Amino acid sequence: MSVKHPIISVTGSSGAGTTTVKHTFAQIIRREGVNAVFIEGDAFHRFDREAMKNEMAKATKSGKAHLSHFGPEANLLEDLEAVFKGYADNGTGKTRHYVHDAEEAEASGCAPGTFTPWASFAEDSDLLFYEGLHGAVVTETVNIARHADVRIGVVPVINLEWIQKIHRDRSTRGYSTEAIRDTILRRMHDYVHYICPQFTETDINFQRVPTVDTSNPFVARWIPTADESLVVIRFRDPRGIDFPYLLNMIHDSFMSRANSIVIPGGKMDIALQLILTPMIWRLIEQKKRACCEADR
Repeated sequence: MSVKHPIISVTGSSGAGTTTVKHTFAQIIRREGVNAVFIEGDAFHRFDREAMKNEMAKATKSGKAHLSHFGPEANLLEDLEAVFKGYADNGTGKTRHYVHDAEEAEASGCAPGTFTPWASFAEDSDLLFYEGLHGAVVTETVNIARHADVRIGVVPVINLEWIQKIHRDRSTRGYSTEAIRDTILRRMHDYVHYICPQFTETDINFQRVPTVDTSNPFVARWIPTADESLVVIRFRDPRGIDFPYLLNMIHDSFMSRANSIVIPGGKMDIALQLILTPMIWRLIEQKKRACCEADR
């Protein structure tokens, strides 16, 4: 953690909806004139797409069928922690981009399933924003959570998470239901050991809960809409959170516990705006004060 070089980390598994938070954050920083550096968790995968297929095949042959992007063996977690620490210390670092599809390939000049070259962060940024799988992970060898000033978890109930993943992988990646099911099963060990524990490290969790039947995600014909969902927002430390203000601004919301507010699914964007904007203000004000004191 660093007053001069703050870090906001958004964590969630594949299909959880972390990109929605990233887009809302991008709107806020544009509106507020904040100069942010963005890094993606996919940039710190250890293998490109072809190499990962080979590694999974070797792992399966050796009896270790749970190798996945959710676990440490397939990711450069030590490098990611070094980037967090380096940015917190001096506001510098490097990242790259994982090229997911043909559209990104055309824009980057790199083949789908590969990485762009490592590049240094732009100078004089106000804060670092991370979005990916491991923004609050703690293992025996790394502790990424300790370096972030604000940690946000995005974690739908598990069946909804699977439905979102199934529909995304079918429509954008052309995967069969059987292939997606195999991926979910292979990831389950790492999901339990490395993804779930992060949500006790996060400061705020956004959990979408459908109000329609999602009992068999593998036959669901569509993703439950925002209007067919509620969102549970849990604050690790509710001190300083103006719940009456949030309840007044977000219609049809209610408190479920002393640290949790429940809102209609369609109001998640406004909730993100109301919660994140003052947090960003505080981080930037603290940064400005610290820099002014250092210059005296």
